[in-house]
Amino acid sequence: MKFPTHSYLFSTTFLRLTIFLVVLFKTKAVLKLPPNVSIPAVFVFGDSIMDTGNNNNMSTPSRCNYPPYGRDFKGGIPSGRFSNGKVPSDFIASELGIKEYLPAYLDPTLQPSELHTGVNFASGGAGYDPMTSKLEVAISMSGQLDLFKDYIVRLKRLVGEDRTNFILANSLFFVVLGSNDISNTYYLSHMRQVEYDFPTYSDFLVNSAYNFYKEMYELGARRIGVFNAPPMGCVPFQRTMAGGIQRKCVKEYNDASVLFNNKLSLGIDSFNHNFPSSRVVYMDVYSPLLEIILNNQQYGYGVGDKGCCGTGTIEVTYLCNSLDVTCSNDLDYVFWDSFHPTESVYKKLVPPILLKYLHKFI
Repeated sequence: MKFPTHSYLFSTTFLRLTIFLVVLFKTKAVLKLPPNVSIPAVFVFGDSIMDTGNNNNMSTPSRCNYPPYGRDFKGGIPSGRFSNGKVPSDFIASELGIKEYLPAYLDPTLQPSELHTGVNFASGGAGYDPMTSKLEVAISMSGQLDLFKDYIVRLKRLVGEDRTNFILANSLFFVVLGSNDISNTYYLSHMRQVEYDFPTYSDFLVNSAYNFYKEMYELGARRIGVFNAPPMGCVPFQRTMAGGIQRKCVKEYNDASVLFNNKLSLGIDSFNHNFPSSRVVYMDVYSPLLEIILNNQQYGYGVGDKGCCGTGTIEVTYLCNSLDVTCSNDLDYVFWDSFHPTESVYKKLVPPILLKYLHKFI
């Protein structure tokens, strides 16, 4: 597989136009739902891309509730979001017109009034592979499901069983996982390379993902959006570690993401066939994010290969702290730290992705 392929380059013109038009004409508007369609709440499972603070009170290196994280968040508060401001969880909730921020379920200040419109179970460092969560000291997928079960009990006490069942059946659930499995567990730690070559490991991940969606389904979720893995070879940290002296995108890591994504898509097709009342939707973030990274200047960014924090080459979580020099204008950067995009990039990505896939949930 060449990187990037000619077929990919051929398709980017339309992709750029789509992103540009949505960003230009959809700044404050929310997505319009068809008549008689209700999306009462949003729920999120996943990793640091989506975490809005569940890791804050845990003894884990995957934590960011300290400056300079959150410097563009409301009041400059380091809320536990792995970015300078909002993360996709927030943009999804606001684009659907549900609420501006999606609260972490483990936030000690979480109000009961928030429960019926959705919460966030994601934990920075989590993965489909149970070993990933152990290595990162994150809330595993089984642990996130346990939180979801606890949530259901609390919601029933508040609104009753019938209303709870309605909320679960009609809400949107989003799952964002796979990055840490590929980047950290397989390539960085080499822990799984002893047991698997990558094609076999990707089968293991997809099987784990399938079982996770099945447990969500059994708990009442029906509309589940699954984001695929991003181009892991192009994040600044991986460029530094394996991209050579020129810090190029690491082809092997991107190819691994593509292989996993292809198998994940097939696994989701199989799931929908076996559970016909479900609407599990495969959502591509790999292509639009790669497009922004490779053509960053066309999207208004001056820097696409380094993060805003510190040198931008390795700083992430505790290495990105108030002792580091942080860039003066994060709007010029695709990445906030060496792993996570800036709020500005999320703002460009989320609306067109939702616009593209929303009809598949209905």
